[in-house]
Amino acid sequence: MATRNYKRTDRVADQIQRELAQLIARQVKDPRVGMVTITGVDVTREFDHAKIFFTVMDADQATIKETSTGLTKAAGFLRRELGRAIRLRTVPQLHFHYDSSIEHGAHLSNLIEQAVKSDKRLADDADEGIDLPENDKR
Repeated sequence: MATRNYKRTDRVADQIQRELAQLIARQVKDPRVGMVTITGVDVTREFDHAKIFFTVMDADQATIKETSTGLTKAAGFLRRELGRAIRLRTVPQLHFHYDSSIEHGAHLSNLIEQAVKSDKRLADDADEGIDLPENDKR
């Protein structure tokens, strides 16, 4: 028999992520909660608590704070609806956290792109025979 590398907490977290994405999009009426993407869910082993990671498109700090407040206020409703959708003995308490990894990744990508352009410009200058300053010579 094959061994399972996919723990039950991971399966439950995936199910919670799918259900919450649908619930937030279709049933949460709070105007503070706009275009929210659930990026991940971490569930404790006892299924007491779940960390819900979310992002908001084109958001500033004020929008992120408002969205977080709206989701926190809707946590009871979302927990009840999760209980109806998922067969668990206990439905975890939901704790919402903003996920800045996408913004961080975009920032790193931008820095890499700038470095590549700078290297290309230096290589083009060297090919044209332009003398580089003494501290820029390799």
